[in-house]
Amino acid sequence: ALVDDSVARENNTIKFVSLRVEAGSIGPQKAELVLEIDGQEQTTQSGGNGPVDATFNAIGQLIAHPQAKLQLYQVHAVTEGTDAQAEVTVKIQEDGKTVLGHAASVDTLVASAKAYVNALNKLLTKRERSKPSDDESVVAAE
Repeated sequence: ALVDDSVARENNTIKFVSLRVEAGSIGPQKAELVLEIDGQEQTTQSGGNGPVDATFNAIGQLIAHPQAKLQLYQVHAVTEGTDAQAEVTVKIQEDGKTVLGHAASVDTLVASAKAYVNALNKLLTKRERSKPSDDESVVAAE
C-alpha cells in the first residue's frame, strides 16, 4: 500500500512533506504542516477541535478550496496490533464533482493528511479538465 501510494503521487501539484501535531486532553490541538506546492515548500500552523481538524485546517490555509466540502473521513486498520498501519479515505465534493483520496501510514494523522492532499490533487485535476480550452472559448465567442 505504501509503495502504490508513493508511485501514484509523484506528479502531483501538492506533495506532503511533514506534519507535527500536538494532541491530547490538555490544551488546544495544533498542527504544523509542510507541503510542497508547485515545487516550493510552504509551512503553516493551525488549531482545531482535535488533531484531525487542526491538520485539515492547516491544509486549508495552504491550499484554497473554500467550496470543497468534506463528505467522508474514514479510518481502517490494515494490519493488526498497536503498530497497525492505518488506511484513510477522504471524500470531498465541490460544484458537483466528488473525489476520493486514499493514503496509508503507521501514523493515522499522517495518513489523514496524505489522504486529504490526495483528494485535493484529484480535485485540482478535475478543475483543470472542466475549464474550457482556448480553442473552445474562441469557438464559443464566435
